[in-house]
Order: sequence, then structure tokens, then C-alpha cells
Amino acid sequence: MTDDALSRIAAALERIAPAPLASPDFDRADAFVWHTGPERLVPVEKVARVDLSLLLGIDRARDTLLANTLQFAGGYPANNALLWGARGMGKSSLVKAVHAEILSRGISLKIVELQREDLPTVTRLMQILGDTAHRFLLFCDDLSFSHDDQHYKSLKAVLDGGISGRPDNVLFYATSNRRHLMPRDMIENERSTAISPSEATEEKVSLSDRFGLWLGFHPCAQDEYLAMIEGYCAAHGLRIDPETLRAEAIEWQATRGGRSGRVAWQFFTDLAGRHGIRIA
Repeated sequence: MTDDALSRIAAALERIAPAPLASPDFDRADAFVWHTGPERLVPVEKVARVDLSLLLGIDRARDTLLANTLQFAGGYPANNALLWGARGMGKSSLVKAVHAEILSRGISLKIVELQREDLPTVTRLMQILGDTAHRFLLFCDDLSFSHDDQHYKSLKAVLDGGISGRPDNVLFYATSNRRHLMPRDMIENERSTAISPSEATEEKVSLSDRFGLWLGFHPCAQDEYLAMIEGYCAAHGLRIDPETLRAEAIEWQATRGGRSGRVAWQFFTDLAGRHGIRIA
């Protein structure tokens, strides 16, 4: 091969190779979103979240996650956490509210949101975060895996850290509608087709076992649903006849086919709009 051909190959490889990521200014914000193509951390000036006190009906999960996060923010050992269960019951809202609560206590803690599709780049992201003095919550919302999805292997690097280990200043929180992150039929298929069924199934199920903290979220009862709405009304100064509020709230959840924290917030949003109340 000629020198000219080698030079062209080298130039092509340089164009393909990603440019070195500039060191982010972590003092610019307390929240960031990880993007790929090109890889970069984008600061988020204002995070969409609700106050911790408004997350009702999930007291145990709230207290447990807050205590775990306080330990980590204070430089002490803490567990990666999986928040799993019913849709709309405040899993992602709780993570963001706990982060806000930590900041309100004057404790420095950064949060970085990572999309499931970007898990293959997580090793490089952890290297960037690990090279700083800040402490980070690495947050992945709505995490789950389907058939032929190999991204779960990248998740092991977050939870176990591989040969280099997960940086001491990084903690991983994820939310999912599935306790084991994968559909049951996917696990059963591995059991029925593998040479060693128990080992194949174990690889899938053990993924969620790598989280030291499991927090379950279950559908709320009607009294909890109404209490959420009453809490929103009180927090935003909306006064309405209790019987009218109850009747409208029950009618709203009937049209949605179920109750959850998300349905309660959606009803309150409609109610606030009709009564001329602005929601910050």
C-alpha cells in the first residue's frame, strides 16, 4: 500500500473519530442532559418538577430515597435505586423532587439525565463525571428492554463499573414500569430455548438485582387520589367547595379509566385553568 493511500485512510479515520469532549462547566447549573452525536452535556437552567411535599401517597418511597440520596450527597455509601411500578405514580417526579430537596438544604449535588438509547455511551460519560470533584445522580427515566435489545449489557457498566469500577462520585437512579426491566415473555423465551435455561434467565433477571434499592409504586386508592388534588389546591391557593371538588375529581378519573398521581395533576391543571390560577 502506498504512502498516499495510507494518508487517505488516516485522514478518513480522523474524520470518523469523535472529537475530544470539552470539559463541561459544572458550576453553570445543577442539572444536565447527556446528548450524543456529538456527545455533550447540556445544562438545564430550570428543571420541570414539583415540590417534595406535594408527592402524597408514596411516603415510604419518599423517605427511603431521600435518606439514600442524603447519604450519597454527604460522601457516604449509598445504593443505586430502581423505582418501579404503576404508571403515573410519581417515580420520576420523586427523583427530581429529592434532588431539589437536597439543593434546598445547601448541599451540592448534580443530576444528569441519560436516555435509554444512549446507554452504549455511558462508560465515556462516567469517565467525564468521575474526573470532577462534584457528586452526580445519573438518572434514566422509563428504563426497560425488549426482545433483541442489547443495551442492558451497557447498564451493567453503570451498576458494576466493569474492571475500573463505578466512580465513587456517581450514583444511578432509574425508573421503570417493570420490576425486572424486561417483559416476562422475554425471560420465559430465554428459559425455553437456551442450552442452560437457568443461566440464561439469571442473566436477565439479575440485572435488576444489581440495584441495591428497590422502591415499588402501586395504584392509588380513591382517598389518596383526592388527597393529592386537595394538596395541590392548598399549595396554589385554590378554594373550591369540597363536595364540588370531590364530584369533579371522581368524574375526571372515571373518564381516564383509572387513578394515579399523574391523573390527579392533570385534573388540577384543568381545574386551575378554569379558575384562573397560574401554575409556576
